[in-house]
Amino acid sequence: MTDDRVYPASKPPGAATANPTFPANKAQLYNANRPAYRQPASRRRMHSRGCCCRCCCWTIFVILLLIAAAAAASAVVYLIYRPQRPSFTVSSLKVSSLNFTSANHLATAISLSVIAKNPNKNVGFNYDVTDITVYKTSPGDDDVVIGKGSIPSFVHGKKNTTLLKSTIGSPPGDLDELSAGKLKGELKAKKAVAVKIVLDTKVKVKMGSVKSPKSGIRVTCEGIKAAAPSGKKATTAATSGAKCKVDLRIKIWKFTF
Repeated sequence: MTDDRVYPASKPPGAATANPTFPANKAQLYNANRPAYRQPASRRRMHSRGCCCRCCCWTIFVILLLIAAAAAASAVVYLIYRPQRPSFTVSSLKVSSLNFTSANHLATAISLSVIAKNPNKNVGFNYDVTDITVYKTSPGDDDVVIGKGSIPSFVHGKKNTTLLKSTIGSPPGDLDELSAGKLKGELKAKKAVAVKIVLDTKVKVKMGSVKSPKSGIRVTCEGIKAAAPSGKKATTAATSGAKCKVDLRIKIWKFTF
C-alpha cells in the first residue's frame, strides 16, 4: 500500500531560522507616527533669562555688601580719629620793595611768615610744595597779582605748630596798563593797599595706618594792609585783622572735614 502523505523537505544545513513576525500593536503604531519631543524655544529663553537675573542679583548684592563694609570702616575711622582742619595765620608781612622799574613792570620783595597749626592728636598732614600768590585788591576791580613765592614741602605732625617763611618776588609778567596805572596812583599817594594772600598746595592725611590720597588745599588770607617803603627800611604790614580761610576737601568715604 502506497503512503501518499507529503513530508516537508529537510532544512539545509547552516540555514538561519527566521524570527516570527507579529502584527504591530496600537502603542507601536502611535509611537512610530509621533514626532520626537523638543523643548519649546520660549522655555529655553526663560530659563536663560532666569540664570542671568540670578547672576545679576548676586553681583549687585556683593557690590552693595562691599560698599556697606567700606562705609562702616570709614565711619569707624572717622569716629576714632575725629579729624579737624589745620589752621593758618599770617604772623608778619614786611615789604622791602614795591615799585615800578618800567612802565608796567613791578619790582616786589616781601618777607612773609605764616603759622600753621595742626589741632589733631592722631592726625598728621604731609604737604607738597606750596605756591604763594599775593594780590592787591580793591572793591569793584579785579585782583592784581603783585608777587609770587613758594614754601618747600613739609610734614605737619600731630598737635604741632609750624612757622613757615617765604620770600615773595615780582610777578612773572608785566601788569596791564589799567592795573599798573591804578597801583602807581596808590603808591604815589603813599596809601596802604589791601593785600590778599593765597596759598595753594596738595596734602596727604595720615590717620594711624590709614593714608588718604592727595587732595587740594587752598588757604586764603584777607584783611591785610601793606604800604610801599619810602626808603631802604622795610615797612611792616598790618596783619592784626587778617583772617585765613582753609578750603580743604579731604573725604573719608562720605565724611568731609
